Amino acid sequence: MFSTSDTIGAIATPPGRGGIGVIRLSGPDACSIGRRLITHRGELEPRRATFTRTQAVDQVVATYFPSPHSYTGEDVLELSAHGSPVVLRTIVEKATSCGARPAEPGEFTFRAFL
Repeated sequence: MFSTSDTIGAIATPPGRGGIGVIRLSGPDACSIGRRLITHRGELEPRRATFTRTQAVDQVVATYFPSPHSYTGEDVLELSAHGSPVVLRTIVEKATSCGARPAEPGEFTFRAFL
């Protein structure tokens, strides 16, 4: 089944023609991995949107949800970026290279029910 001890990341919005897409990181290292992806160097305040840029491609809005007050009950960092599939995949690939494991379909919801 799914491992729950690692940090996972994936595009959390459905594919399509939306203007904004969300990349979700969830797990014990979500915030530290996310911090390596963005240029903002101040603290990320819980449940407050922070406008910043990624190191790789685009402007993003970063929103940090500390455990247990998140969708999965774990630390979660969501990066809202322009909805281009190329932009979103590039950010996920960067997160993977920083230590996140690509989430399997349904894995965020699985963790939410644990």
